[in-house]
Amino acid sequence: MATRVSDGGAAAGTHRRAQQGLTRLLTRDMRGLRRLIIPSRLQASVPDWIVAVRALVDQYGSASASLAADYYEAERVAAAVTGRFTVPLLGPPPDEQLDNSLRWATKDIWERDPDDPETTNVQREPLETRLDQAEKKAEAVVQKLVTDQGRGTVQEAVRQDRQATAWARAASLGACAFCKLLATRGAVYKQDTADFRAHDGCHCGVVPVFKGQRFELSDHAREWERLYREFAAPHSGDQLKRFRQALADHGHLPAL
Repeated sequence: MATRVSDGGAAAGTHRRAQQGLTRLLTRDMRGLRRLIIPSRLQASVPDWIVAVRALVDQYGSASASLAADYYEAERVAAAVTGRFTVPLLGPPPDEQLDNSLRWATKDIWERDPDDPETTNVQREPLETRLDQAEKKAEAVVQKLVTDQGRGTVQEAVRQDRQATAWARAASLGACAFCKLLATRGAVYKQDTADFRAHDGCHCGVVPVFKGQRFELSDHAREWERLYREFAAPHSGDQLKRFRQALADHGHLPAL
């Protein structure tokens, strides 16, 4: 008889909370690096800050991948599949990707001519305000990159493990409409599916599905699916907006 696995399972929830706990520690350490950015020496200090953030991403990304490997191995044991398998740990993002992401996050801190019509209102704010905004963007960017190492570890394991058949997305109750919509699709992501489609600040998880298992949507994901089919699916080109409104109208408010 096929065993049941769900995006609302205890193991998936425990793993998601563990990754969120890692994110809290990451955010704490990111804020500690703020002191490296010296307002009077931005050109010299921002590159040093990027180097320090890169080391932090390496450290926490490795921890995220290890948590994911432990989760995958436990789910494999729970599925009672045969054969041995070693989970491949996903490595850190390329330096170029991280550098570009951090430079995007800090792009508004540089001085600009306030009279230039291309200067935005954000860029006219006091430097301290711009630094605060850059810090929040950088935290979100780094969180995604670190959590992606954990998610990517599970995805790569599914791709390589002959006993795995698919993976599903697990979204929390406080997830955004975009993540909730993708979670309603269930275990449609097969072994050759590469794209997780996460945004900055995304805490969605990856649930592996093995031979002999039957994937079932959780109660809350089934309700999201119902809302989408009833209020959004018939309206081509406007589905996400209508789905977001339906979630709000029925008490499933997405996180802001």
